[in-house]
Amino acid sequence: MKDRLRKRFQSLYWQQFLLTAGMVLLTLLLLGASFYTLSYRYTVLEKRSEMEERAELIARMSAPYLISAAKNEQPDDSLRSMAGVAARMSDVDFLICNDSGNVLLTSDTRIVGQVVTIPDEVSQAIMNDGALYENRTDLGGIYDTKQFVVAVPVTESESSTTIVGMVVAVMETTELMEIWRSFIALFFMTAATILLIAFVVSSLTSMRQTQPIQEMVRATRAYAAGNFDIRMQDAERSDEIGELASSFNAMADSLAETERQRRDFIANISHELKTPMTTIAGYTDGILDGTIPPEKERQYLQIISDESRRLSRLVRRMLDISQIQSKEMKKEDFDICESMRLALLSMEQKIIERGLDVQADIPDDSVMVQGDNDLITQVVYNLLENAAKFAAPSSTLYLGLTVNGEKALVTVCNSGATIPPEEIPLLFERFHKSDKSRSADKDGYGLGLYVVKTILEQHKEKISVTSENGMTSFSFTMQMAHSMHNN
Repeated sequence: MKDRLRKRFQSLYWQQFLLTAGMVLLTLLLLGASFYTLSYRYTVLEKRSEMEERAELIARMSAPYLISAAKNEQPDDSLRSMAGVAARMSDVDFLICNDSGNVLLTSDTRIVGQVVTIPDEVSQAIMNDGALYENRTDLGGIYDTKQFVVAVPVTESESSTTIVGMVVAVMETTELMEIWRSFIALFFMTAATILLIAFVVSSLTSMRQTQPIQEMVRATRAYAAGNFDIRMQDAERSDEIGELASSFNAMADSLAETERQRRDFIANISHELKTPMTTIAGYTDGILDGTIPPEKERQYLQIISDESRRLSRLVRRMLDISQIQSKEMKKEDFDICESMRLALLSMEQKIIERGLDVQADIPDDSVMVQGDNDLITQVVYNLLENAAKFAAPSSTLYLGLTVNGEKALVTVCNSGATIPPEEIPLLFERFHKSDKSRSADKDGYGLGLYVVKTILEQHKEKISVTSENGMTSFSFTMQMAHSMHNN
């Protein structure tokens, strides 16, 4: 059970989900910490500013009251009502003290009628420095809990610097905390909503990303079992997953085609090997058991010899293809005109036997191209051999070369039967023969043009075929040498 859970949480879906969710949560925590600090500071500073403003207002109105009290005169009692109004408007209580810190008048009903003296630390800060005092304190035990306190000095007049007392503004910290908690509650409600949305979106996104990958895993297992019919369903998407699915389907098509070619190859090679081997075995048994008369043994031994050579040529041609496919091609600059002349000379005997004329359109000057000289010579030879084999007797065989920019174009043409359009794409497949009865091409194996295609694919070059009105043309390109192209 533990291994199953660990494996599940190691999946790409959970990794993506937990990563996204973790990043969102970390971001919210950092924002929360920042919001906590900023909101608290903002709330405190705002209330401090409000309390200072109210205290200074009361301080300006308190100077006559404190001066009268210092002279033991009856003070104007209107200050009490004004302080009470200010207290009710701002939820702040005011303590009006003389220069000794004794509370002479207060709007705080909790200490009305009591003899209260402000702690020395507060009164000295005001009387000695004449500066604003701000702190969270219980004022030396006057209050049961700490209060938010702001104290300002009271001067004789606005133009005077003589301090005659102080005004202490007091506010319950619970009042201040309520305001701040309302900010925090709003933040956490918003954060929870964002976190929930982020989790849902992250889950859906992770699922959307991992589902095609899970399909690919199932598909690859099916491919490993030999089933190439499964295709991805997300190929129509316009994102990277769609591109991956499209490429995956293309790979599956290629694997299916490769599997089809492999089966065809096995069937074709079995057929090609079976015919001469059956002939050899049958005639050999006939000679050994006396079925074939002694006077005809030489005739059948000749047939056995011919079939053995044909079988040997087939095996040798298959080995040649294998060597070409596995060979590391060495590109070099060479004169393709010389290669074409060499291939034409090698075909001279077969051309004479077929009674063909040759029209060679090969430049006298060298045309330097890049590639493997021996392999390209074999390409030209195979095309000439194929053209000569299917050319009409006494017709003309054409071999030409043209240069077009960075490419050299080699063309081989013959006059004969027109190849049907549906047959042209099959010409370069292994063991393909145009004559299905195989009567016209008993010595061929359907491998010559496959060798041509294999070599040109290694050179990353293209070959094209056209066949109209009895004229069949094979043309392939070669990359020009850099030095010649620069010239």
